Amino acid sequence: MIIWIKNGRLVDPVKGIVGGQDVVVRDKKIDKILPSNEFRAEDDSIKVIDASGMIVVPGLIDMHVHLREPGYEHKETILSGSMAGAAGGFTGLACMPNTDPVNDMASVTALILDSAHKADLINIYPIAAITMAQKGEILSDFSELKSAGAVGVSDDGFPVSNDEIMLKAIKRAKDNGLAIISHCEDIGLSASGVMHQGVVSEKIGLKSIPSASEECLVKREISLAADSGCPVHIAHVSTAGSVLIIKKAKEAGIPVTAETAPHYFSLDHTAVIGYNANAKMNPPLRTPEDVTAIKQALAEDVIDVIATDHAPHSPAEKALGFEKAPFGIIGLETALPLTLALVREGVLSLPKAIQKLTCSPASILGIDRGRIKKGGYADLAIIDPEMEYILKKRDLLSKSENSPFIGKLLKGKNVLTMFEGRIVWEGNV
Repeated sequence: MIIWIKNGRLVDPVKGIVGGQDVVVRDKKIDKILPSNEFRAEDDSIKVIDASGMIVVPGLIDMHVHLREPGYEHKETILSGSMAGAAGGFTGLACMPNTDPVNDMASVTALILDSAHKADLINIYPIAAITMAQKGEILSDFSELKSAGAVGVSDDGFPVSNDEIMLKAIKRAKDNGLAIISHCEDIGLSASGVMHQGVVSEKIGLKSIPSASEECLVKREISLAADSGCPVHIAHVSTAGSVLIIKKAKEAGIPVTAETAPHYFSLDHTAVIGYNANAKMNPPLRTPEDVTAIKQALAEDVIDVIATDHAPHSPAEKALGFEKAPFGIIGLETALPLTLALVREGVLSLPKAIQKLTCSPASILGIDRGRIKKGGYADLAIIDPEMEYILKKRDLLSKSENSPFIGKLLKGKNVLTMFEGRIVWEGNV
């Protein structure tokens, strides 16, 4: 089958350019990239997609999601998460290991990939556990997990507190060609906190989490990376202090990369006022000054990746009250408009914004996706950057609805997602 996507603005995040180019897809691959309307159709059976007024980008890749399967299918399944991802423009999701059972052995990795194969929508990339049962004590068998299909390791949700174990993990991850993703949190400092430590927590009387709880572990991971010469990736960066530590490390040539999530550049701790449990996440929403620092870090490439940390929870769980409700929000269906807001603000160019959602995470995970090139897989998203809409619960494809952006006006919407030459989600185009 041949598909001709014409009249769109093609965004190349690798070259950093935007141009009026058409894309011709044949079977699973990109057959041609050529100036608008230069393609001459060979017959009438070609499917034509008119992308006038749209931008055409590589399928987005989210290197940090929680798909909950196996064990917590009431929150999300690999199928529902894939549907939500496809709706948001994603053609690849890297899923964290804090499932039940934990993804700490090849059989669980295989189970996840089998469910992804049955869903048959987009690529699912398992992130396995650094330690058995994520207890921080015994390293998982990285070689076995790599062979089973894992692309990275993380104890996300739980820090690896023991320095010696983390150093061994960083070295072993490099030896096995696995990305190592660190959840930076000093449990002794965060304790039972539920929001950022600052003027808002003092005002509303909630137990708090200081910025230092994140920054202490960021500093340790960078020290371990410097000592070993092995790369480490810092998850969900939320503070100005973490940004400064990472910036200095990069300037010193230490092999560190970092991600942040859209909520850390779109919201601050004032969103917790009113005890909205959909504003509860870990790390917590920080101050307006932290938000500014995160934006600057994205602009300067101190932060390499935008990842959602998509964390679905059932309405009943989020209704337990702020202190008892679980941490986390969904993000697959809001990441794109929130990121495009940075483009409109002048924080990021359009190619740079798309880069942080495509080829940058792909590079860190060692995945040959996230770019548009002749002969490459036809993983594409077509986006209407001017479409405005109110986010409504009924429109979400995730099984959960724990988003602070429900009822908010958003701008910029994915209207078509193609995975390996097959349209897997389509809105209005």
